[in-house]
Amino acid sequence: MSKDPTYNEAITEIEEILQKIESGALDVDELTDKVKRVAFLLETCKRKLKTTETEIQKVIDGLEKEEEN
Repeated sequence: MSKDPTYNEAITEIEEILQKIESGALDVDELTDKVKRVAFLLETCKRKLKTTETEIQKVIDGLEKEEEN
């Protein structure tokens, strides 16, 4: 099984798929698969953003604790 794309890879792929949809370059047979792929990529981005937010908050909390000491 392939690894999840990086955030930037996911965003780039989403943009490419959206351009194809908007330009009419996708046929109906491909459309469902591409929409499912975009949904997966969006979920991947959401998960990565949440993880990043959590990690940043840990760093901030750690800095605040150091300042208190």
